[in-house]
Amino acid sequence: MSDTSRPDSTIGYDCVALDCADPAGVAQFYADLLGGRVEADPDGDWFNVLWDGPRIATQLAPDHESPDWPRGQQQAHLDFVVVDIAAAHERVLALGGTALDPTSPPQPAPDRGFRVYADPAGHPFCLCRPTEDAWG
Repeated sequence: MSDTSRPDSTIGYDCVALDCADPAGVAQFYADLLGGRVEADPDGDWFNVLWDGPRIATQLAPDHESPDWPRGQQQAHLDFVVVDIAAAHERVLALGGTALDPTSPPQPAPDRGFRVYADPAGHPFCLCRPTEDAWG
């Protein structure tokens, strides 16, 4: 029987790792989006995005197939909080991301508090408003 109260049995959060065919490019996308920097593994197969939030990592998966959201499973996604959705929307597109839902530019007083995008490798992520009145 294991002792779960021992300090060495504690589990802590490390990172979210995203598989992709271009881990350097996807890491740079998130670093630019979040105002962070990229730290590369010496082998070039793993990249860390270091910023003010939890670490995001990208790893080489040469045969990676992008999720086919919303037609297929999205597998997993990241949520980011933004106050100025219009500015964040333009930044995502300028960095090579894609608007998935809705695809049109943000409008004042939206019906819902999030918008879905994809990074350059096709991983879905959401830009979410922090409160009900943040976009009002």
